[in-house]
Amino acid sequence: MTSLLWVGIGGALGAMGRFTLATAIFKWLGKGYPYGTLGVNLIGSFVIGAAYIWLVENNFGGDAHRHLIMVGFLGAFTTFSTFSLESLTLLQQGRITAFLTYIALSLIGCMLATALGMILTKQLV
Repeated sequence: MTSLLWVGIGGALGAMGRFTLATAIFKWLGKGYPYGTLGVNLIGSFVIGAAYIWLVENNFGGDAHRHLIMVGFLGAFTTFSTFSLESLTLLQQGRITAFLTYIALSLIGCMLATALGMILTKQLV
């Protein structure tokens, strides 16, 4: 139950951080291109890389820190950071086929799932 609380706290902070940063980037650079989302994804991917080294590889802190920062905060801030970490982990393990299929299925599959969700919802509305 404690882990769930840390994930929830981190998730709330991550969602607020994503909204605040993306809004600031959109105000700065405009909305003609998804700069806000791209910026959040790039920053989140960088931070999850650093967090992984500190929290997982070097055992800095404990489970509460990993749940708060990596799962909660970064999970809500950007799921692309988790996708990036998982992809690189597969690559570092030498699992090239898994790496390539995960990337392809994630990118293409998620876009198709989004399109399907849009199409089906339009038919209902």
